[in-house]
Amino acid sequence: MATRSLWRTRAKLAVAATALCTGGAAATVATSDDPAAALKLCTAVPLRLLRDSATAASIVFDYQYSLWGLPEGSNERAKIKHEVHLRSARKLQELCFRNGGIYIKLGQHIGQLEYLVPQEYVLTMRESMLNKCPVSSYDQVCEVFKKELGETPDKVFDEFDPKPIASASLAQVHIARTHDGQKVAVKVQHTHMTDTAAADQATVEFLVNTLHRLFPSFDYRWLVAEIRESLPKELDFLIEAKNSVKCLENFPKLSPHIADYVYAPEVHWSLSTSKLLTMEFMDGAYVNDVITIQKLGIQPSDVARLVSQTFAEMMFKHGFVHCDPHAANLLVRPLPSGKRRIFGKKKPQLILLDHGLYKELDFSTRFSYASLWRIKKYETRG
Repeated sequence: MATRSLWRTRAKLAVAATALCTGGAAATVATSDDPAAALKLCTAVPLRLLRDSATAASIVFDYQYSLWGLPEGSNERAKIKHEVHLRSARKLQELCFRNGGIYIKLGQHIGQLEYLVPQEYVLTMRESMLNKCPVSSYDQVCEVFKKELGETPDKVFDEFDPKPIASASLAQVHIARTHDGQKVAVKVQHTHMTDTAAADQATVEFLVNTLHRLFPSFDYRWLVAEIRESLPKELDFLIEAKNSVKCLENFPKLSPHIADYVYAPEVHWSLSTSKLLTMEFMDGAYVNDVITIQKLGIQPSDVARLVSQTFAEMMFKHGFVHCDPHAANLLVRPLPSGKRRIFGKKKPQLILLDHGLYKELDFSTRFSYASLWRIKKYETRG
């Protein structure tokens, strides 16, 4: 009986893999007007499809085989399940890095879902996917510059470091200096990201939906829907630039009491396009780097209070909320005015980076959310 069930599982996985490779191939059609990019897609996407199906089959079969016959709630099942979670998370991590692009974005999302997915997945993704993503070559960076601004980086800027200081799922960041001497950070979208993202998104969606139909307990369709909504916005850096400006303008208008303590880098509009974003260079400590924060003369408790207050103001007053606030996107520096607190401690200023993803909350949503916290407050008192 057990053997027949496992063979049925393997048969399902074979069907899923075949369906994935057949149905997902349609995602490559008409995704690019550039013949060279289209040719690259024709070779790259089928390979990604094969990786997807092989990884999915391996993960699902591992769960089915390893946990078969182990009683629910037993210590042995818990131990084996932890091991399978860890193996599967590493397989998924490897898939994300090999495919790149939207897959890394998917991994980053998983790394932030500690209350929704197993901890083994969260920790595996989190430790590897913040500013440690695959890097585009300098030739690829030049390709983006020539397409967007008509010149290579060394012509556009007085100085341009070909080695990026950070790389994420959709882009990487280089330090440069403008011809008038300003130090800037230049965010460069990975080449052909727009083209591959369309195919990858369709592929991931097809994979998740297929696995859910075959194995109803596997249901991460909500995550696919989230990526489908957010990805087009994140791929347009001009939207990110406008979000940054709007965010910063909201604080003096709606939250003047903390406006001086929140900052976003200034955008250089003449050097920015939908795939290139040039901003004022920001230096500071990551919000979770307690040791560096203390070396700057800042009290960590003040930073925690400022972060909480900043996002509370966005949620309850502004209705315009930064939705990617992981540690790599939040920097802390001493308040530029130089004012100090007692005992020589400096006041912190929070710098918000990566404004590609925002949510707008209407009054009804904000009021309901505030009411929820009010109920929680009274429950705690009781």
